[in-house]
Amino acid sequence: MAKMNAPPRSERPARRQREPRRQSAYTQMEHVTSPSPNAIVDCGWGRLLFGQTFDDHHRLVEAMRAERPDRRDIAVYVRDPHVALASAPQEMFLDPSHVFRLDLSRYRTSRARPKGFFLRRLASAADADAVNRIYAARNMVPVPQDFFWSKRDNRVITYFVAEDESTGAIIGTVTGVDHSRAFDDPEAGSSLWCLAVDPQARPPRVGEWLVRHLAEHFKARGAAFMDLSVMHDNVHAIALYEKLGFERAPLFTLKRKNVINEKLFAGPGPEENLNPYARLIVDEARRRGIDVEVTDAEGGFFRLTYGGRSVHCRESLSELTSGVAVSICDDKAVTRRVVQRAGVIVPEQIEAGDEASLAEFLTRHKSVVVKPARGEQGRGIAVGVETMEDLKAAIEVARNFCDRVLIEERVSGEDLRLVVIDYRLVAAAVRRPAQVVGDGASSIRALIEAQSRRRMAATGGESQIPLDGETERTVASSGFGLDDVLADGSVLNVRRTANLHTGGTIHDVTAHVHTRLVDAAIRAARAIDIPVVGIDFMVKSPREPDYAFIEGNERPGLANHEPQPTAERFVDLMFPLSVPASVRQAAYQERNA
Repeated sequence: MAKMNAPPRSERPARRQREPRRQSAYTQMEHVTSPSPNAIVDCGWGRLLFGQTFDDHHRLVEAMRAERPDRRDIAVYVRDPHVALASAPQEMFLDPSHVFRLDLSRYRTSRARPKGFFLRRLASAADADAVNRIYAARNMVPVPQDFFWSKRDNRVITYFVAEDESTGAIIGTVTGVDHSRAFDDPEAGSSLWCLAVDPQARPPRVGEWLVRHLAEHFKARGAAFMDLSVMHDNVHAIALYEKLGFERAPLFTLKRKNVINEKLFAGPGPEENLNPYARLIVDEARRRGIDVEVTDAEGGFFRLTYGGRSVHCRESLSELTSGVAVSICDDKAVTRRVVQRAGVIVPEQIEAGDEASLAEFLTRHKSVVVKPARGEQGRGIAVGVETMEDLKAAIEVARNFCDRVLIEERVSGEDLRLVVIDYRLVAAAVRRPAQVVGDGASSIRALIEAQSRRRMAATGGESQIPLDGETERTVASSGFGLDDVLADGSVLNVRRTANLHTGGTIHDVTAHVHTRLVDAAIRAARAIDIPVVGIDFMVKSPREPDYAFIEGNERPGLANHEPQPTAERFVDLMFPLSVPASVRQAAYQERNA
């Protein structure tokens, strides 16, 4: 009966007419011909070539050959990608990414709202610069600023950003492409590209809210689905997408073999379990054709060989650094004396001894730093000690790492790391202590644990906030306990040291660092006579000349300073003949100008 009473097809509601559009592209592709053939959308970082609009694989390959230098074109929705690949196997490769699809007819908005940030469209040149900064931190291809600006009102491409409510900083971005407006897509599709969150962002769930915001934007426009492509081994991103309702789609993308994509088609290196600091250097060496032999992956040891030269390294520590230089850096009291004789400004310091000397030093400086004379990664360091009781306790903790303990006047300001390679500044970054942001419901302990998980994910497991006595003392200095609930939106420092390994964040300031700070760092490196070093200063601002030397690190983590070319300059130092002759000549002329 219901069938007999059904209205004619022309009178059925519009929703029923559009149902076929909501079927997946991979079930409809062979039966759909786009009214806009050979559709291509320029996204700034490269072009999207919509394969379902090309009637011939050779036309698609020819279009891919028009890829501009330093750009990454992607062919999506390619019919029979294996056939297209076979037509240009030396030029193309199958991208090792999965495609996920969100059915927007089933997507439901969240009742919760973002906390600590808000979402909006990209609206200024400053926004464009901030987006490129995030792209660089995530090893993504940058977009020309004028391209962003010219597309700000574009109806095909949409840029959204996440802005931190307290600082005004851009902490995340996402790009959306409307397929209907791009090429009159009969399936009413859309896609998500370039989801990126600042690795130093404090608020949680920035990536999730950017995805939700874009999905709701396209749903309001009448799109049937939203697709995205994600690397097959990006487990954290895949978990987020599946949580939001995305499902795997049997679709594949093609890319060209170029320098940007090299890691995707060159195959795995000799060891895949190297830490990020060793991996960065090994990847750069392999890119140049330098032979790599991993001698101990767990410890980060590897040997590089090029021509008749062979250098054994442990991350950024190589045979070019002498044992004497390592010994100088290893003992913080010795480091201080060596650089002080070279005219570098150092804070006052004593070695832990009798109680009377300690009391006099504490009374005079009011706030001090306690640290083991030897050690790394911020272990055993206490900052801002102000009472004799806390001083004695901090000394006992430091003695777990070294018998000799140093007491140093506390210099207020920001922690600045300067990476000096071959006695030239390569990177400078401000390091900030770990913080948590309250949500009005979670304990400080839970907030720390959640922030630790985010820092671990953002740094490949290298950064984590310890729930130890120093964290508890730092929290207590602000009048809280670990089990207290922090007010919604409140920001709390939970460590005083800015070391990355204890949850600190790092912010590139290479373009802004004052020349006096650069000169002092190079002077310290020459005094130690060390070719690769991380020099740590306390500064009022990286733009101002005032500083105090803290320590020198003989094995600085080069992976912490992207987008600066730390690995490139390290390999240049190891193997200068691996640098093209024209580049070597230009560098020589610059040095002798």
